[in-house]
Amino acid sequence: MQLHGQIHHFPREVKLFILCFLIVINIGFTTGLLFVGNTQSITPGGMVENYLGNEDDQEASEMKFKKSDHEMLTLLHTHILSTSFIFFLMGGLLAFTSLSKKLKYFLMIEPFFSIILTFGGLYLLWNGILWMKYIVMISGILMTGVFYLGTLLLIIQLFKKSD
Repeated sequence: MQLHGQIHHFPREVKLFILCFLIVINIGFTTGLLFVGNTQSITPGGMVENYLGNEDDQEASEMKFKKSDHEMLTLLHTHILSTSFIFFLMGGLLAFTSLSKKLKYFLMIEPFFSIILTFGGLYLLWNGILWMKYIVMISGILMTGVFYLGTLLLIIQLFKKSD
């Protein structure tokens, strides 16, 4: 089995393997987003409450406490490593597409900046730099958009007819 230069030239079994990976990784990524929405971290106020707690709010429907050092380091460690690995694999697949170089570079490189801004921003927010909630939201939205756009373009490339 020889792999040619572009993904749409790959053998059927390799394309199927890549498609299965993309489906499963999308299920995992989407589940993570559902979790973020469930913790109400999808809004700036919810994000602050989720990481810094709400002990001062007597009318809160659910009591939340500031995350401990251990919780934050675990969260940062696992998310930075796992998202880096996800985007490394997706970037490697995007390298074999017939997309324009500029679009490929953006989809391959941008997520790593968003990972640093999103999770570094959460760390700074947790340390009391409250305006970082906006950086975290913007970078998180950008990272999510790049993930889904990259996935869509990869699937389109998989089904593209070979010349």
